[in-house]
Amino acid sequence: MYESYYHFTSKPFQLSPDPRFFYGSRGHKRAMAYLEYGLSLGEGFIVVTGEVGAGKTTLVRNLFKQMEEGNIIAAQLVSTQLDADDTLRSVAASLGLEHEGISKSALLKNLQDFLVAATRQKKRVLLVVDEAQNLTPRAVEELRMLSNFQDEDRSLIQTFLLGQPEFRNILQSMDMQQLRQRVIASYHLGPLDADETRGYIEHRLNLVGWKGVPGFSEEAYQAIHRFTGGIPRRINTFCDRLMLFGYLEEKQQFGEDEISEVIEDLRHEVAHQETTNIPAPAGVLPPPGLAEETIRLSQRVEQMERSINRILPIVRKILFTVSEKQAGNEELDQQPPIERTG
Repeated sequence: MYESYYHFTSKPFQLSPDPRFFYGSRGHKRAMAYLEYGLSLGEGFIVVTGEVGAGKTTLVRNLFKQMEEGNIIAAQLVSTQLDADDTLRSVAASLGLEHEGISKSALLKNLQDFLVAATRQKKRVLLVVDEAQNLTPRAVEELRMLSNFQDEDRSLIQTFLLGQPEFRNILQSMDMQQLRQRVIASYHLGPLDADETRGYIEHRLNLVGWKGVPGFSEEAYQAIHRFTGGIPRRINTFCDRLMLFGYLEEKQQFGEDEISEVIEDLRHEVAHQETTNIPAPAGVLPPPGLAEETIRLSQRVEQMERSINRILPIVRKILFTVSEKQAGNEELDQQPPIERTG
């Protein structure tokens, strides 16, 4: 929607991880160095932790992009709230192997045969485990056992564990002692600082053909950093909404006032408004819990009203654009056909 208004070639602040938009902040560059070192060893576990939206998945995908894609077999395990057997079956499924209705011994045999065949074809098998903080001790043990698969003196699989900050504490527990011994590289990915937040925004805009419009004041960049905390996914969410606001309001420049207005919109939509006291009629005592429920209901109604009021201009603009296009098409249809002479 706003892409054409600002003459962008594509959407600059999409939420899905895309290595094309990788931004090398100081933290991300250091994390890449640790990952590259770990990969050069070709064994064990590599651990990357960070807040939700810090860029862990994008970091790993950018690493894979730099490697020879034809020599990599990368499997991803997203749901980690599984028991031990289901974890193994999920690993097999992510590699395209038979995994349903077979015994655990047969499952392990299928995995080992696959890993041996891949190694002999000069391919590397990398397992990426997201949300590693949700792994149970037994599931961790199953993943650790997979690292025992070897062909002569070479490990057949290498595992990346991506987790939230609490995973660092989990790793220090007694249950994780054997896993810790196999961690060959680890890094905690922190948030961007104020200068990096500005660089991140401009980097993504430049990749889609930004020519300085819309512009940002220095105060705008500072306000964005304060609101998002320097977390890349939060920056993406906020800036995407900011671009939509700029399109609807036909803004060519963003200052602190525009940033504040979008922040206020977002706070209303995620129900951050303060509790409202609704008095009961004089002399009437409401049933237990009814007052609290009434307050919550009132807040939800107010939130819906605000959301509808803010969405209506978007709907009107879309309908106006569609009707203009339809009118143009009808005008073309009514023109007489062009006769060809040959």
